[in-house]
Amino acid sequence: MTTIQDEHPETSSVDPQASNETMPEMPVEETAEATEIVEEAPVEATVEEDPVAKEMALLKERHIRLMADFDNMRKRQARELEERTARANEQLLKALIPVFDHFEMAFLNAPEGAFTDGVKMIATEFKKVLEQSGAEVIDAAEGTAFDPMMHEAMTTVPHAEHPEGTVVNQFRKGWRLGGKIIRPAQVIVSSGAPQEA
Repeated sequence: MTTIQDEHPETSSVDPQASNETMPEMPVEETAEATEIVEEAPVEATVEEDPVAKEMALLKERHIRLMADFDNMRKRQARELEERTARANEQLLKALIPVFDHFEMAFLNAPEGAFTDGVKMIATEFKKVLEQSGAEVIDAAEGTAFDPMMHEAMTTVPHAEHPEGTVVNQFRKGWRLGGKIIRPAQVIVSSGAPQEA
């Protein structure tokens, strides 16, 4: 009497090593990939939600704003200091200009002599000090075109030699400081040639 195992001897005895060699390795690779994905996912989440990185970015932004505010404040203070200095110089110049005018009138009307020469030297030095502080004289010579920004017309007179709108005579010199008119020059302006009777 024959059995099934006797008829098919190759199937009756199963070799454990042969069964391991014929088994596919696909599930092992899939599980390895799955573990890798599971391990990488929490790392990416921690990088995106890193509180230290957020705090550093916030501190950097605050630092940039603080430096910009400090730079603006420094520029504003320098501008205010320059304006205060200009106002102080302007007030001092307004107080000293009449003194200089008196010096000029003194040596222009005084007789020739040692005293007049001394006064002239003092007026020259005085003028140098004013010019070193940034002040400039506005000298409207005869024949200069009248400029209402720098000249103050005391009166107009007809003149045969000078056309209309030109300076005939200067009554008092003017001064400016840093481009700003402190005192305009007082002048007499020509109204043109006199009309014939």
